[in-house]
Amino acid sequence: MKYYLIVGEASGDLHASRLMREIKRTDHEADFRFIGGDLMAAVGGTLVRHYREMAYMGFIPVLLHLSKILGNMRFCKQDISQWQPDVCIMVDYPGFNLKIAKFLHKNTSIPVIYYISPKIWAWKEYRIKNIKRDVNVMLSILPFEKEFFEYKHNYPIHYVGNPTADEVREFNASYNEAFSQFATKNGLDPDKPIIALLAGSRQQEIKDNLPAMIEATKQLADYQIVIAGAPAINDEYYQSVLQSCTYAGSTHKLRIVKNATYPLLYHSRVAIVTSGTATLETALFRVPQVVCYKTPLPRLIGYLRKKVLKVKYVSLVNLIANKEVVPELVAETFSAANIRHRLCDILPDNNARQEQLRGYEMVASRLGDTSAPVNAARIIVGMLADKVQTQERI
Repeated sequence: MKYYLIVGEASGDLHASRLMREIKRTDHEADFRFIGGDLMAAVGGTLVRHYREMAYMGFIPVLLHLSKILGNMRFCKQDISQWQPDVCIMVDYPGFNLKIAKFLHKNTSIPVIYYISPKIWAWKEYRIKNIKRDVNVMLSILPFEKEFFEYKHNYPIHYVGNPTADEVREFNASYNEAFSQFATKNGLDPDKPIIALLAGSRQQEIKDNLPAMIEATKQLADYQIVIAGAPAINDEYYQSVLQSCTYAGSTHKLRIVKNATYPLLYHSRVAIVTSGTATLETALFRVPQVVCYKTPLPRLIGYLRKKVLKVKYVSLVNLIANKEVVPELVAETFSAANIRHRLCDILPDNNARQEQLRGYEMVASRLGDTSAPVNAARIIVGMLADKVQTQERI
């Protein structure tokens, strides 16, 4: 069978690559063509466009790169139409993928399967109309989405498990590097515990969030501050952001660890995390965290957040728990002082730390222990097999 996959960022590259591996276990003749990344390319198939050419977030970056985005969309439509896959698998990235799904529904008979469903329960709920029309099968990785899609909108979906939980479980089962080894390999101090800074995977997120994260930690001399380097961001960009930070009075020497976020979290005492999948990863490693996200016009955004967003929380940890497990400092509450205050609350021997760790156990329980890529691959290959059998009977 021929599978066309569309991914728009690093996390999608990871999840799609694991899905591809599982598809190949069942469909030994699987032929992949994709817009994706290096991890997908390592599985096999044809990479036609890298996600680095696709990942624009926010109104201004999208506006500045509009011609390129539209060009990518035209290319994708043409490429799928010419290749004629048996199925198109879309991984998150809804602004782009839902437009491609609409095109495929209108102009082709190629079925669309969505893996990692769009978060329309948070905002843009109106997209449910297009999803019902254009998406043949929806595969969810968040347990609370089933109630939203099925009970509220009468649109059946499959909860397949959570791939992040799978990845963390597999990492923990195989990783055995001592802290001293990890520290030596990455130029860290083997005698100081780590505060990890996960500032996001995109340039704008890093530029907005990292300076305040650094400022919040500068008085914590007993710790070393380590930045998790995002795969798609080069060292020069991090250095340009660091040079703009005021870090006077600190004895810290900031370190950046690239392509080793899981080992970093494994060895960290606490973390400051930009809202996103990284909040869930941090929780599954049982690392207490402060979640933060800087926005433009914070007071206005804070007001609109209460009026526009359909959910009370922004972090996946709190959404899954349906209560505040981790503190969220977003929009008008975002500041270095607030981050420092909440960070000190979760340092060792503090009650807030133990309360957060108890909340993490609830989150892990709700996610379950089934394998998302295994279940997703079974559904996808099974659907295509049923389609072939139906055609043969006809």
